[in-house]
Amino acid sequence: MVLATTNARLRTEVERLIALQSARPPLTMVELRPRRWTSRLASALLERWLPVAKLAVTRDNLDFFRTLDALVVAEKSSALLKTRYGLTHLTLIHTRHGAGDRAIGFNAASTAFDLVLVSGPTILERLVADAGVPRERLALVGYPKLDLLPATPRTLPLQSNGRPTVLYNPHVSPHLSSWYEDGLKVVEWFAGHPEYNLIVAPHVMLFERPLAVTIDRLTARRPPRIPERLRQAPNILVDEGSAASTDMTYTQAADLYLGDVSSQVIEFLAIPRPCIFLNNHHVEWRDDPNYAFWHAGEVIDDVAELGPALERAWREHPRYRPVQERLFAERIERGDRPASERAADAILDRLGRAAEAR
Repeated sequence: MVLATTNARLRTEVERLIALQSARPPLTMVELRPRRWTSRLASALLERWLPVAKLAVTRDNLDFFRTLDALVVAEKSSALLKTRYGLTHLTLIHTRHGAGDRAIGFNAASTAFDLVLVSGPTILERLVADAGVPRERLALVGYPKLDLLPATPRTLPLQSNGRPTVLYNPHVSPHLSSWYEDGLKVVEWFAGHPEYNLIVAPHVMLFERPLAVTIDRLTARRPPRIPERLRQAPNILVDEGSAASTDMTYTQAADLYLGDVSSQVIEFLAIPRPCIFLNNHHVEWRDDPNYAFWHAGEVIDDVAELGPALERAWREHPRYRPVQERLFAERIERGDRPASERAADAILDRLGRAAEAR
């Protein structure tokens, strides 16, 4: 088995995750980089602003990809290996990432894959109905990320004061996120209300570049940065993209989720707790399947409503809890076996059938 990464930071994170496992299968690790001088030049000039290196890595390493029988990935741009570069022998397997409801997760790009690993029944049905993925290419395996959860959630140093801790988890997409218009207002509010702790842990790409660029609506905006005085507030923790932003440290530790469209809310609902959603784009969301998870808590249109919403959140949570449990079960199926084992079995089964067909 070959494990490929595309930069040193990813390799470090992969090595950290491997070190957590008691059983470690034989692995060959490689780091793929842009190889053509034009690709390296474009990456050097533009990568700070646009994600050009990812596409260059695919194009410049076709000889590597031709040596593989199968490629397992969490993103969709690798489908170009078949649709553009003609590697029709390659079995493409999509693990997906997150278990959210946004429309981009159910577009036709998923049909390029030979196998899609699916976390829950609602996700499966939307991939069939909305994306047009043949049902036989889908495997319902659960959510392997949950296999990494510790038995007891971590308590953060910030929480030693015993006050309720709110996780603010804004998305990166400018046309969907609450950050660009209201993010600093949220942080300012909590700085002035020390009766709450606040973890600011946005999508890891929000501050990755000076401009946040998204492909689902070809938008680009400069995300406002957090002033140092707010970073230094004793009740505020700011994390712009460490491993804790993605390994469920914060979704497990927090007492309340505050967000917009991030699928991390589904991970938060592994343990039902209060949620509040910021609808500063004034979306008509109630009957929109792309916002189904907003039924897990109160939806507010303005930061001015935040204080009263927080006061109500714990008191009114009992009426939201059954909805949260249903939303979670529909998006993440918990079986008798670890999801990672079920996913591995699905991959091996597909590879076995692919070998028989050759």
